[in-house]
Amino acid sequence: ITERKPASGVCSTKMNVFQHLINFGFNPAALAYAMTTLGAAMINNIFSFYYVKLFLNKYKISEGAFHQSQVVYMVWNAVNDPLFGYLQDNSRVPCCSQRRLSILYGAPLYSLAFLLAWFPWRSYTPGDWLSGLHLTVALCAFDGMLTFVLLAQCALFAEISSHHQSRLRLVKYSQVASLIGSSSVLFCGMVSGNMEDLSAFQAFTVLIAILSCGCMVYTGFHSESRFDRQGSESKAEGCVEQTSHQSAISFSMLRTLMWQILTNKDFQLFVLMNFFQVFMLAFFNNFTMIFSEHLIPPDVLPPLAKSIMYGAGFICPQLLVLSFQHLLHDVGYYRIILFTFYMEVAMAAIMLAFGPQHYYILAIFLTVNMVIIQAAFSLFSLPLADIIDTDLQKYKRSSPLSSMVFGTNALFTKPAQSLAPMTVLTILNQFGYDKLKEVGRDSNSSTLESLHSVMFYLVCLVPFCVGAVQVLAWKPFSIRNSHTVDTKYIDG
Repeated sequence: ITERKPASGVCSTKMNVFQHLINFGFNPAALAYAMTTLGAAMINNIFSFYYVKLFLNKYKISEGAFHQSQVVYMVWNAVNDPLFGYLQDNSRVPCCSQRRLSILYGAPLYSLAFLLAWFPWRSYTPGDWLSGLHLTVALCAFDGMLTFVLLAQCALFAEISSHHQSRLRLVKYSQVASLIGSSSVLFCGMVSGNMEDLSAFQAFTVLIAILSCGCMVYTGFHSESRFDRQGSESKAEGCVEQTSHQSAISFSMLRTLMWQILTNKDFQLFVLMNFFQVFMLAFFNNFTMIFSEHLIPPDVLPPLAKSIMYGAGFICPQLLVLSFQHLLHDVGYYRIILFTFYMEVAMAAIMLAFGPQHYYILAIFLTVNMVIIQAAFSLFSLPLADIIDTDLQKYKRSSPLSSMVFGTNALFTKPAQSLAPMTVLTILNQFGYDKLKEVGRDSNSSTLESLHSVMFYLVCLVPFCVGAVQVLAWKPFSIRNSHTVDTKYIDG
């Protein structure tokens, strides 16, 4: 008996500490959910920010091979999301049907796929066909595992709770996690000299891949959907059906469910708006480093200052979202997202009026654009979750089609990730970028000036035009006041 007392005291102390953490706002479910955000942010931001420059400037990939890789990536990127979404919502295999297990088993492969891009398969010569194959494999493998893991996490967002306040808590925890994870770009730039030291860059990516995998595995062990048990029971009951009958029903069911999702007007408006948001994210993530190196002289902003600028573009969005938590509660995501579109248009017009010679203003403009675009994008899980809730109620489903809705959204929006670099690179190469990749100081001054002029107009006109289109697409969206409606928030 005397030996049990200390154990009981330790247990009691742990419970008291745990209770105090809960009282101060600590939420274990939100923490487990956010750990995948932390792991994904570490590797996703590095991948999207560096891969274009790596293959163009270090591996010397040809424009044709780059475009071919992007086309293959665009098709795979679009197709795998609804397929994985349907698989995760309807599969009887636990590693697919249970959200946490999808993350648990997918995390190691996701981190390994991240490393594929950074290690050349041989010493590439300019225009080497193998560098094109390397890019294709790296893009498709990384996106395939990203989709499998993050679709499961997106489904968790809608399924952990249907209460608006609980979802805002998930957003809050995710933004803190993303804030920490996004610092990987800052540290990567400082360690590798903005990828000038390729060996240091590669070593850093290996370290980040290990840390990222550990974070996502934590989610796999500690997170759970409200519908996991219910879904497992319903799927177990259906095991008595014949395989051929299952296949026919599955195909028919897929077509019916897709049609129900696609005919939702709010879903259509959201997808149109989100397509352009993904385009803008890819535009700034892939080319901010290239634009700043060409348009902002090194004597104005030295490499360290530019590293801080790039890091701020990934870190500040999370700070912005965290500071707007009360505004999200009082005003709602609809008005905040709409305001960011107006802001993009206004800033682009002002920058265009100032001109390219105001280097500090241009640096601020590039950074602020990266910040507000990423910050607004961080809120997009809220309207999608509301669309899932509406679909669940409208069709009286036993469980939500969370992965299918997120996957169908990605079917139409993910191609923008390839269209942005393809379009911009084609325009830049028309003005000699393929010959002036390394900011050629000895190159023909008129050619360099023409290239810089095109870059500046791209930096200003793309946000201006895209922001205007997004305003028109987003204004008719009808789910505007979910933050004020409490009657629908009944957790099962």
